[in-house]
Amino acid sequence: MTKLIILTLYLFSAAMWGIFVSRTTIINILISLELLLLAVSLYFIIFAVYLNDIAGIAFALYILTVAGAESAVGLAILLNFYRIRGDIEIYRYQVRG
Repeated sequence: MTKLIILTLYLFSAAMWGIFVSRTTIINILISLELLLLAVSLYFIIFAVYLNDIAGIAFALYILTVAGAESAVGLAILLNFYRIRGDIEIYRYQVRG
């Protein structure tokens, strides 16, 4: 079990590194966000099996459903960003709030 938890922590830290450190394109951020959600759902599954509780697995399925919807919306935003700007690199642009 500890090997799986360490694997999950590596996945989570790689996703956080991809989101905050190596954010050059929007597609890299989306892939890192999907990896982050996968690591969290794997963490829920590990502890649900360890504690023999079905609620963790159900919550992991909910997370994966939200991740699928998030990737569809994110790719639609990426496509529109590419159509308007002509590239997907984000280091040139500032977000105005």
